[in-house]
Amino acid sequence: MTTTSSLPPGASVVEAGKLISTNPATGEEVARLPVATAADVAAAVERARAASVWWAGLGWRERRRRLLRWRSLLVARIQELAELMHREGGKPVDEALLEIVVSVDHAAWAAKHARKVLGPRRVGGSLMQSEYAAHLEYQPFGVIGVLGPWNFPIFTPFGSIAYGLAAGNAVVFKPSEYTPAVGQFYVDAFNEVVPEHPVLQIVHGSGETGAALCRSGVDKLAFTGSAATGRKVMAACAETLTPVLIECGGKDALIVDDDADLDAAAEAAAWGANFNAGQACVGIERAYVHERVYDAFVGKLVARTEKLTVGEQVGPITMPGQRDIIARHIDDALTSGGRALLGGPDSVQGAYVKPTILVDVPESSAAVREETFGPTITVTKVASVEEAIALANDSAYGLGSAVFSKRHGMAIARRLKTGMTAVNSAFSFAVLPTLPFGGVGASGFGRIHGADGLREFTRAKAIARRRLPSLPPLLTFDRKPSAVKLALAVTRLLHGRDR
Repeated sequence: MTTTSSLPPGASVVEAGKLISTNPATGEEVARLPVATAADVAAAVERARAASVWWAGLGWRERRRRLLRWRSLLVARIQELAELMHREGGKPVDEALLEIVVSVDHAAWAAKHARKVLGPRRVGGSLMQSEYAAHLEYQPFGVIGVLGPWNFPIFTPFGSIAYGLAAGNAVVFKPSEYTPAVGQFYVDAFNEVVPEHPVLQIVHGSGETGAALCRSGVDKLAFTGSAATGRKVMAACAETLTPVLIECGGKDALIVDDDADLDAAAEAAAWGANFNAGQACVGIERAYVHERVYDAFVGKLVARTEKLTVGEQVGPITMPGQRDIIARHIDDALTSGGRALLGGPDSVQGAYVKPTILVDVPESSAAVREETFGPTITVTKVASVEEAIALANDSAYGLGSAVFSKRHGMAIARRLKTGMTAVNSAFSFAVLPTLPFGGVGASGFGRIHGADGLREFTRAKAIARRRLPSLPPLLTFDRKPSAVKLALAVTRLLHGRDR
């Protein structure tokens, strides 16, 4: 390892055809990997297309066996991978370990449930056309392109990679230029398990490489990143009508009702706002607290948050430019009338940002309206749950949310305009492999995880099979007037009355 002194910590640059990633805390060089040109990306997709035929032909049982071997290999190397995540992305090692734990659990679930979710089945027919049997199955697209983020360099891509592979697709993966070595690690591990064909390939580079993947002829593309980049991805894929799955971050809100367990709510808020240094699309950035418990909640939140250790529990900000955004949001909140109960104007200190709690912040502030992606949270007093729901929903984003209430948690959760909600917890919807993960509005569309995540990477194939003669025949020019008359009589009998 060397220190790349000419670059700021965490910088990612291309030099002599190599992508260089650096440690966001120290500036130490972590990896140099070859940059893929547009021609390289196109060639990878062509290799994947041939590999996808072989991979799909293996069948459910053999794909399951190999995916579970991949999972086990990553578990065997979990400490090594966690240390690499720490060096390249700055994530504390214990958080990196937890990310890997959750990721391999998702991979295992996808491998074990793919056949049940996607396999051929007979479905109900129709009394009007009882001579036909209806069959449904889900067929792989072929080649899936995946553009991964840097903040969860395993967990988020695995929602597309592992589920796409389990569904029978080959995958071409471009990791974030800030965490390329992490992606290379688990792609190499997969290729140890599946050496016969390039079923899972990786291409490195910056935005140009990602754009090339969008235009490479993949059969579907999955993207996680900013809304601005997501729009560019959609525009590029629209040129060839390539379907996309888009996850563009969020501005998640926490609602604390007057009957909430305040200790648990404060702990969840401290965790949700500060884990991974706040660099989480489902991190809690806003809290709306009932006025009857507001003071007590804020006191508990401050007490819990001020115990966090910067550099150990709260790691560095991975992407250098993000520090400027965090500083701008804090400054805007304070200049518009807000107060910092913890942190403040000096929260951004080099590569690190101290946990910051802001109160009395106007809803029009950037700290409330825009995604901050740092260890900050705004806390707002509300007169009722109705007001809390209205404010939580008053956002362009709609990814995740959280509710603390002993009596009304589920009812409140159903009214929040988000793809996911945790009740009396935070982030829990993401760790359950059975639940789909994704958002609405500016947070994007499509789902990873769960049965919906498996179906996301397949085409529904409908098959109608004749099993009996048509009496009378209707789907023909040879039908007789009596056949139409009979069809009308049956229609009136089945559908002519409300029942």
